[in-house]
Amino acid sequence: MEKLKAREHDFSSKLRQESVIHRLRDYVLWQRDLGKGSAARTIPKLGPFSINLDLTLACNFACPHCVDSMILNRGKSIPLKEITQTLDVLRANGLRSVILVGGGEPTLHPDFEDVVRQIKEKDLQLGIVTNGSKLDKILAVAHLLKEKDWVRISIDAAREDTFKEMHRPRTRLTLKRILEKSKKLKEKNPTLSLGYSFVIVWEDIEVNGNRLSPNLEEMAEAVDLARKYGFDYVSFKPCLVRLRESQRESLLDQVEKEKEAEIAEKIRVNLEKAKARAGDHVKVLDSVNLKALLNEDTRELKRQPKRCHMQFFRTVVTPAGVFHCPAFRGISKAKIAGDDGYLDFDRSLENTARSILDFDAEEECKEVGCFYHHANWWLEEIIHSGKEVHDIEAVKDDNFFL
Repeated sequence: MEKLKAREHDFSSKLRQESVIHRLRDYVLWQRDLGKGSAARTIPKLGPFSINLDLTLACNFACPHCVDSMILNRGKSIPLKEITQTLDVLRANGLRSVILVGGGEPTLHPDFEDVVRQIKEKDLQLGIVTNGSKLDKILAVAHLLKEKDWVRISIDAAREDTFKEMHRPRTRLTLKRILEKSKKLKEKNPTLSLGYSFVIVWEDIEVNGNRLSPNLEEMAEAVDLARKYGFDYVSFKPCLVRLRESQRESLLDQVEKEKEAEIAEKIRVNLEKAKARAGDHVKVLDSVNLKALLNEDTRELKRQPKRCHMQFFRTVVTPAGVFHCPAFRGISKAKIAGDDGYLDFDRSLENTARSILDFDAEEECKEVGCFYHHANWWLEEIIHSGKEVHDIEAVKDDNFFL
């Protein structure tokens, strides 16, 4: 049996992992029956095997590039009791991983440490995306994290002035303080994977009338800091913006081909410098969006199939309800459950089926550089191939984050 090779972004292989491949096969059969006009087979009675869990909408930063700024600081958090019930329902229906991310800063939830304890008690893989302002809370539960778990800190800079411009923290927090606490975190639990997240900003990006501070020249410096302070990897990704008219996330919206090539070349030069500095000490990851940008292929990345299949396998649970995609967090067209989330599991599953059938990703996502683009097209190919589902080869279990 082959191993999962590209652990971070090879979502089609993750769907073929030994303990979850049955849901892939069931989903393909359901889609094929729909294609024949048959109503005999209903949507498989399984929940997502990976979720983004937005604990709170509160945030103590004011990042001008934040794609979720329209929903922040509205006084909403998911109560601990509801989180517990949701995790229990989803775990009973196949949940394998949870990412605490998005909407707000997860460590600001009053019961953050209890949430982490519950997730690990339920034997779920855990990822935490944080701005680093409350790393003491993560340090308090760091001993619970295991080898496949990770903490990724959104830093996006290598210099203090750029850090302040990028994040505008509402306290006297400094980049150096975050890095020092990060090192303590890694020292306390060397088995967890610690990531330095870096959103690349180039010249002339404006969000809501605010021009962002470019940080291209700091990419290699970020790798130096990652090595110094014990990070396992640096994750580079291009800056996305949320369009005012459609409220969709977009990459290089209305940028001419010549300008795109110019941006790609500048990023390519600095990325090569960063990789040279990393050597064998720190892993450098480039996102799906970044790879498309460097290949000058962002237009292809925005060409989506009519059906978004990945929403069956992963969703976003927020204080405002459940949404089928991080890029559509807070947008009513992508909502598959209300404030009660997955507590009425059968109803949420019916809504998921309706969303898969009615949500026209080809039209609705034509501005979105979709993270799951390749997996969706791979699923389209499998569904229409006529290949026996048991001939879809499984890979060894490794990483259930989607």
